[in-house]
Amino acid sequence: MALKPLSSIFPNSTNPPLTPAKSHHQNIGLSRRDFINVGLSVMPLVISPTPSSIAREVEVGSFLPPSPTDSNFVLFKATPKDTPALRAGNVQPYTFILPPTWKQLRIANILSGNYCQPKCAEPWVEVKFEDEKQGKVQVVASPLIRLTNKPNATIEDIGTPEKVIASLGPFVTGNTLDPDELLETSIEKRGDLTYYKYVLETPYALTGSHNLAKATAKGNTVVLCVVSANDKQWASSQKTLQAILDSFEV
Repeated sequence: MALKPLSSIFPNSTNPPLTPAKSHHQNIGLSRRDFINVGLSVMPLVISPTPSSIAREVEVGSFLPPSPTDSNFVLFKATPKDTPALRAGNVQPYTFILPPTWKQLRIANILSGNYCQPKCAEPWVEVKFEDEKQGKVQVVASPLIRLTNKPNATIEDIGTPEKVIASLGPFVTGNTLDPDELLETSIEKRGDLTYYKYVLETPYALTGSHNLAKATAKGNTVVLCVVSANDKQWASSQKTLQAILDSFEV
């Protein structure tokens, strides 16, 4: 079977078609300059610069500022460069403190909401941090319409703390939430927002056997902060985990 000339494969090449009369070096459909140009045009697909929004797998103490309220922690303040939802304006900036030894985890594209912003129908993961010895924290956001048809509803408009956690429970545990696993609920006021707080003991949860959660609603989104730990982490770091949750604010 006769081979097609390279000029037909790369139609943008300015070189003439192959002819038997040309020398071996001239029988190349792409010149060296053309070949280099093609290679340079493909390189960004293979080696692309890491965007600033990608999580950094280093200790947060190396790039986050100290907490102004507690020198044992650093302060994370989410900005549009951090998540697709913040860039789309679906989530308002939020803050919380972290021990400086924790690391930010990468979030799969399908979980980040990147593919569906600005009109996601299902909850997505905003950010996630972890320390193998202490536990992990993640922020989950849910479209308000998933819980209520009332525009710009407050968390109280949606319902009681028990009703809200019944809807968002699977995003706390990673699988299911049994009503018996809810140990305690409380309500906190901060500025114009109300927060529902939860203490859960979840022996079968994928996230960990101990979970703390805090939820509020602002704009068109319900934002949920979840702090999780296994038994060993909980025994040694309960106060630290509680401090992280208490500091969460939208």
